[in-house]
Amino acid sequence: MNLLQALRAQLGKLQRLAQPYFLPLETGNSSSSAGQFLLLVLALLAIVVGVTLLLLTGAVTLAGSMVPELRDRFLPGVPQRVAAVWQGPIGVVVMALMAAGMICFAAFRTRLRQGRWVPWLLMGVITLLILVINGINVGISFIARNVDNALVAYDRDGFWKTVAIYAFCLVLALPIRALQSYLIPKLGLLWREWLSGRLLSRYLQNRVYYNLNPNDESNEEIDNPDQRISQDAASFTGTSLNVTVEILSALLTFVSFIIVLWSINVRLALVLLAYSVAGTTLVVFASRKLVALNYQQLKLEADFRYGLVHIRDNAESIAFYRGENQEGKETSRRLSGAIRNYDRLIIWEALINVIQRSYDYFSRFLPWLVIAPIYFAKGVDFGVFGQAGFAFSMVFSSVSYIVNNIERLSAFSASISRLEGFQGKVEELSREAAQRLEHDGPEASEPMPQRQGSILLSHVDLLPPRSNRYLIRDLSLTVDRQQRLLVVGPSGCGKTSFLRLVSGLWPAAAGRVERPPVGDLLFIPQKPYMVLGSLREQLSYPQAPDRFSDEQLRHVLEQVRLAELVKRYPDLEIKQDWPRLLSLGEQQRLAFARLLLNSPCFVVLDEATSALDVATESYLYGLLSQREMAFVSVGHRPTLTSFHDTVLELEGTGSWRLLPAAGYDLTRHG
Repeated sequence: MNLLQALRAQLGKLQRLAQPYFLPLETGNSSSSAGQFLLLVLALLAIVVGVTLLLLTGAVTLAGSMVPELRDRFLPGVPQRVAAVWQGPIGVVVMALMAAGMICFAAFRTRLRQGRWVPWLLMGVITLLILVINGINVGISFIARNVDNALVAYDRDGFWKTVAIYAFCLVLALPIRALQSYLIPKLGLLWREWLSGRLLSRYLQNRVYYNLNPNDESNEEIDNPDQRISQDAASFTGTSLNVTVEILSALLTFVSFIIVLWSINVRLALVLLAYSVAGTTLVVFASRKLVALNYQQLKLEADFRYGLVHIRDNAESIAFYRGENQEGKETSRRLSGAIRNYDRLIIWEALINVIQRSYDYFSRFLPWLVIAPIYFAKGVDFGVFGQAGFAFSMVFSSVSYIVNNIERLSAFSASISRLEGFQGKVEELSREAAQRLEHDGPEASEPMPQRQGSILLSHVDLLPPRSNRYLIRDLSLTVDRQQRLLVVGPSGCGKTSFLRLVSGLWPAAAGRVERPPVGDLLFIPQKPYMVLGSLREQLSYPQAPDRFSDEQLRHVLEQVRLAELVKRYPDLEIKQDWPRLLSLGEQQRLAFARLLLNSPCFVVLDEATSALDVATESYLYGLLSQREMAFVSVGHRPTLTSFHDTVLELEGTGSWRLLPAAGYDLTRHG
């Protein structure tokens, strides 16, 4: 891929990430959406330029009517220039473009709903402030010229008058700069809130969070989704706005001061352009490696951080195993990868920095080489040196924006690739899940009329995702409301995989699966899920916390023999680190309390009583039988057969058997 193709691909990624906040993308027509977005940008600029001209005219008129002497002192020549604009065709053209811009936004009003007009308004105000600041900077260049000329001519009155004008410009510019410094991060904050919410919504939609495997280091496409939603989204929105504002400011600075330079000397303007373009091309070519290194650095740093979080989350297990050495080796491996990549990164950054410094140093005396012969020939006054130097530095900095920000832009480009890659993968998985659901139709999501309230598998094949290994072949069975199925087999035969199939987490490779509607089937794993919240939220999950009364919650805790928990925490709103505070047996009993509160018709239990004694296990299964719940269980204790009427025996090679639970010897699979 050449440089042009890479740039086009990166701009496409940037469009898919950035545009939807300002203007929804048209499905299947990205080029049309890009054209519409560009049209709105041009319309915004036309409106801002028109508003700027109107404000300037109003300010000059108001100042002339109230304090004409101060206007003539601090705005020398400005009223005449404004009058010339309105007397010529420029004023009419600007107003016409402004009107066209307003009409353009009016035409897109239906697509700018749901608050999308807010970012356009803020961008318009920010652009207006940039224009005002740029105008003040142009005025300062002429002030610098007049200061030098007044000093050379020993003109005391002229000097102090010019200094007063300069002070007035500073007083005017400071609040504008302050407002601009507030509005840019404010818009970035609003954008981040929208983008993170959008990514999070799609991440949790259609179980994408489950199908996406962020911890597979062999998967180079998607890693650390938590970092991409939080850190990368925040960095992208903030950096995008800053870069956009800086590029816009650079363009305006370039146009304004190239006119100043052209008025001083055409040769100076042409030399500057040639020098800047050559230097920028050289740095861009040399810095292509930085993009790949920055992208890799983000991934390696995220992997290292995840390793540290993993140690924190599993501190007790690591301590029991005395696994500090092994964890240290793994974490050091991740750190070493980040260090090695960063070492290569700083070498390339140093090389780029040398080019940048050389480029910058030579540019400092380049204007002297052009202006000095003209000055010695008495073609310009002495103040031109200062003005030319100031104008040259402004134009040079604007043209050299890429050169001066190449490391930052490289990191930004890497973050675009990471975030857009994550967004694209999330949307792809969500579409696949939706298409699978649509293709399967009611068979996958709703019970058939003749099978109301049952689990039905008809000629089903089961394979793990991204695998060709058959765990089950041609399985057909039915679990009605009054049935209890026990799944047994040697370790690794696919018992838990079968439960994932029944619960809807894994699709069938072939055949038909019918299951009860959402809410009528609940899955309880061996290690229950503990939410980040209060005891009330633990018990109510996944229902709303206020669905159950305090009496219901306390009663159900007593039912599952956790009365001691009620005594320890009478306040159900208390928040604790429940996975660390409660033993696995207590967590499993709490999961049963959650199950009783939700009262589903079907329960899927994956060794959900493995940490309990036989008596408590029997008691809890008895509670399920009393409530006439149908359940599918995986377990190894021989006592479990008395609570089930059918046994599904898996071999792990695809074969299976359905046997009566009465008299089944479960010890042969121990």
